[in-house]
Amino acid sequence: MDNLQISNQPIMWVLCGITVLVAAIQTVLFIRLAKKTSKEVELNPEIPNKAFKIGLISAIGPAAGVFIVMVGLMAAIGGPMSWMRLSIIGAAATELAAATNGATAAGVTFGGEGYTLTILAVSWFAMALNGAGWLICTGLFTPSLEKLRDKMSGGDMGWLGAMSAACSIGIFGYLNANSMVAKGPSINIPTTAAVLAAALSMMFIGKVITPKHPRLAEYSLGIAMIIGIIAGIVVEGITA
Repeated sequence: MDNLQISNQPIMWVLCGITVLVAAIQTVLFIRLAKKTSKEVELNPEIPNKAFKIGLISAIGPAAGVFIVMVGLMAAIGGPMSWMRLSIIGAAATELAAATNGATAAGVTFGGEGYTLTILAVSWFAMALNGAGWLICTGLFTPSLEKLRDKMSGGDMGWLGAMSAACSIGIFGYLNANSMVAKGPSINIPTTAAVLAAALSMMFIGKVITPKHPRLAEYSLGIAMIIGIIAGIVVEGITA
């Protein structure tokens, strides 16, 4: 049997499915805990329901991107492992890079000639190590970071909100900047078009549409992301 036949064996689907099932159970437990806590603090039920709806809609764009990369990964490392990795990590580009780096470290091209079962195992191992660092840091440092955040905010919820927003802007700005700059000093035009289209559409929706139609505010992020994706695809087709 070749690599894909082995990596798509039923036992692989079962083993990878265990991890996906654990992630699904964690999701349900988090939702239950959030609902329980909202009742304990006597939060208006409309607020968590609205937040859940916004998060669900906003996840459509990233999920579509992850699905596209998963199809590509399946052709090289098999369906079960692609399904598992992108179900628990979700960083499609990072997972693809980790699998490629594993093959490169073994001296072959990812999915190309010489990509044997042993090299496939190296790619899997690289993907596992890539995600292990995040899990270890989260488990070890989250409680300490929570205390640090409280000390920095001084109990001022307004300052805490501003600080959280600034951190988010910095993180996503950094990620976008890396994606917008191609190899060398040139600009990645399709990615830049996607970022600008999403940002401008978000501003337009917030300033023009939502004042007249307030209910669309909760869909604004998801709509902007979809517009950005479409703009990137269109510009890439034009410039290709």
